[in-house]
Amino acid sequence: MIDFTLSPEIEETRLRVRTFVADHILPLELDRGNYDDHENIRGDVLETVREKARAEGLWSPQMPKEHGGMGLPFVGQAVMYEEANRSIFGPVCFNCAAPDDGNMRLLNQVATDAQKERWLYPTIKGELRGAFAMTEPHPGGGSDPGMIRTYAEKKGDNWIINGHKWFITGAGWARYFILIARTSDDARRGLSAFLFDADQPGWEITRRIPIMGPEEHGGHCELTFDGLEIPDDQRLMEVGDGLRVTQIRLGPARLTHCMRWLGLAKRCMEIAQAYINEREAFGVKLADHESVQLKMGQLAYEIQIGRLLVMQAAWTLDQGDYARKEVSMAKVHVADTLHKAADTCIQLNGARGYSKDTILEWVYRYARQARLVDGADEVHKMVLARFYAKEGSDFWSWGV
Repeated sequence: MIDFTLSPEIEETRLRVRTFVADHILPLELDRGNYDDHENIRGDVLETVREKARAEGLWSPQMPKEHGGMGLPFVGQAVMYEEANRSIFGPVCFNCAAPDDGNMRLLNQVATDAQKERWLYPTIKGELRGAFAMTEPHPGGGSDPGMIRTYAEKKGDNWIINGHKWFITGAGWARYFILIARTSDDARRGLSAFLFDADQPGWEITRRIPIMGPEEHGGHCELTFDGLEIPDDQRLMEVGDGLRVTQIRLGPARLTHCMRWLGLAKRCMEIAQAYINEREAFGVKLADHESVQLKMGQLAYEIQIGRLLVMQAAWTLDQGDYARKEVSMAKVHVADTLHKAADTCIQLNGARGYSKDTILEWVYRYARQARLVDGADEVHKMVLARFYAKEGSDFWSWGV
């Protein structure tokens, strides 16, 4: 059974991350000069903080110690990522932000030794940024990878890529890409995965797509491929393994999103609590109004439900299971909870919450994407319905 006590080592890590965020990252949010044009931490400021994180040994928590990471299990990552995202700038400072977080985990699991030397190890060190190029505009693939139309044709020892991708997170800063393309019309084995460098000819970023924002570094970009040549030794796994690659990468990545979002949701409550403790209305502190207490109590328990769902999914992944059902439940609940937390806490802060005097409006805009990215709510609910149809009452089994 799941043990909800943390090991002393993980608890020590949690406290160290919390202290680091409070001392070195939270103060940066207060100065608009530390933000870039897309409302994320400015690049040069980020590198300074990253150096401090590396020096403290708080770096690449998802990667093995022998490669320069912290070697945390998923349960440990859940604890650390939640603390890291107490700040809107936090995860990227510890090298555990999307998309590099998911890319590193994938490459560590399935890349060849040569591919790891070229792309993984420099990413662990913070020398490279990557992106994951899967999503396409209609009628191409999105939540359904089977609809992918970008095509890879084998010619000699190379693959020739033609097609179209969009909403590729981090593409503007990425120095390499993991690309999912069609190599046959087989329903299950028709996709393959490839690695390519940003300076290879035959592709381009056609635009950085404006979004509700704020944005991750490198934005969300639209890409076109017109004869990109990728040597066969830059293929990831075997021909036809592309769907498996997406499953290996995206399942844990969905959960790490939830880990980080819980930190943001808790931060919203923290800001709201400080305000309602001081602000008075009709001769009474806001915190003493029953209606306000109901809102805060609702959020507190929904966040805790999310934490328990995330921990169960993390524990299941640590047992070697794909945890598809557990990840989908966490994804639906935590995404919704983050949005509710930001909205409720803006309401409690009034006009102050709607202004840029706090980060609440930043989190609110960011939170709206949570119910869309890495599978919309509706897709995950369909997954859960299919599990229930197959398992019946065993859907809720504890496992023995």
